[in-house]
Amino acid sequence: MKYKIFIVSDKTKNSLKIKSFLEKNFQLSSLAKSKTIIVIGGDGFMLQTLKKFYKFKKLFYGINSGNYGFLMNKFSNINFLKNLTKAKIVQIHPLQMVVKTKNNQIKKSIAINEISILRQSKQACAITVLNGKSTIIKKLISDGILVSTPAGSTAYNLSVHGPILSLDSKKIAITPISPFRPRRWKGKVISEKSKLCIKNLDTNKRPISAVADNFEVRNAKIIKIEKNTKIRFNLLYDRNNSLHKKIKIEQSRNETL
Repeated sequence: MKYKIFIVSDKTKNSLKIKSFLEKNFQLSSLAKSKTIIVIGGDGFMLQTLKKFYKFKKLFYGINSGNYGFLMNKFSNINFLKNLTKAKIVQIHPLQMVVKTKNNQIKKSIAINEISILRQSKQACAITVLNGKSTIIKKLISDGILVSTPAGSTAYNLSVHGPILSLDSKKIAITPISPFRPRRWKGKVISEKSKLCIKNLDTNKRPISAVADNFEVRNAKIIKIEKNTKIRFNLLYDRNNSLHKKIKIEQSRNETL
């Protein structure tokens, strides 16, 4: 086999079983010499791996060994190589988060799915949301707010009844979490070129945290968010199970209790 792969796996029993099969049946390579990084696990593990290895500018092929695995592919012992070599590339850019804390510390992180602004105590958060010099909402009292990419719009964003964005929509979704005032504000879909600024209106009484996927900054005072066009992730998907297709399925899904 000339297709050189490097494997990254979580520690679950199913993941290690898949990893063992690949090690026995395919030619593995070092990270530096590999063309593709095979990521075995769930969506959370994929997000961690992308952030850890994106600077190496490799292709990422996810194999789902968990439950849903929206960012992953189904594993096939028989068709693994065929699926890998014929997989389609989907390019996505993350959001960049820059947080200024109550103590004026600066923290930075990227988010592939979403950036969550969450209340940090029993008190609801009170925030204002700006897009450049324009005000999106002057004062939102809620459990928090989400800023989601198209790739992440079917994750946490969908769970709080946010809109599902097509992968090529060039949009970002802003979705409130349990809004109290204004109670009926449903959020907004904005251009991916937007430059957001979220300010905590009461850092003493109503502390908030800012979470970029799985990286948390507590006691946030000002959060600036924009698309990072300098970072690009190249994800591989099986031809019959592309990320575009998964998003379209979610858009048309009609779930009943």
